[in-house]
Amino acid sequence: MAGLRCATPAETVLACARWLAFLDLVVLIDSALHAGDVTLEELEAVCTPHRRGRRPLLAAIPLADGRAESPWETLLRLLHLVVGVQVEPQVEIWGKDGEFIARVDVQVTGTTSLHEFDGGHHRDPEQHRDDLRRERRLDAEGYVRRGYTASDVVQRPLGVLRDADRAVGRVHDPTRIRPWLAMLRASLYTPAGRAAFLKRVTIRPSTGGKRHSNR
Repeated sequence: MAGLRCATPAETVLACARWLAFLDLVVLIDSALHAGDVTLEELEAVCTPHRRGRRPLLAAIPLADGRAESPWETLLRLLHLVVGVQVEPQVEIWGKDGEFIARVDVQVTGTTSLHEFDGGHHRDPEQHRDDLRRERRLDAEGYVRRGYTASDVVQRPLGVLRDADRAVGRVHDPTRIRPWLAMLRASLYTPAGRAAFLKRVTIRPSTGGKRHSNR
């Protein structure tokens, strides 16, 4: 670019895969895919033998989906998948009269349950008004919409699991949340995960002296 040699987006994601936890890596890939910066084929192409970051990147690619429009949508989708509930992201809902109603974050596959991430802007009075109208229209068409916040996904994911179990008609089993909690603890979305990340990317010079970040 302008005569400066730069890494390609695929090479950049591969480099990040050396340091990021699995959950953070999937979020990064989803973002790059959604922005159109990279394709799955390009990511797979850089995963040649002996490349650092190759194994975690190859493990993350099958769970990536560029339809997610925000990191929190990615997390909500992954939470369902990790607990064994299949979902379809960015589904368009149409009324019986053929009128478009909404595009939802994720729909629990094979059900009328719609699960969405509600960010802070949804509390804006005008947005809240539109959201309520949208929910009434979805309800009239037989859909069940459930909204979640960052706190639900990270701090109280058991409630999301309970709703997902109810949506697919299976007995609620709280132990299904354990793999998700383990992934969260390793990620940048928790203090423990951030501390572990900083430890990974900090290098202590062999000659002594102050620690410095590998940037």
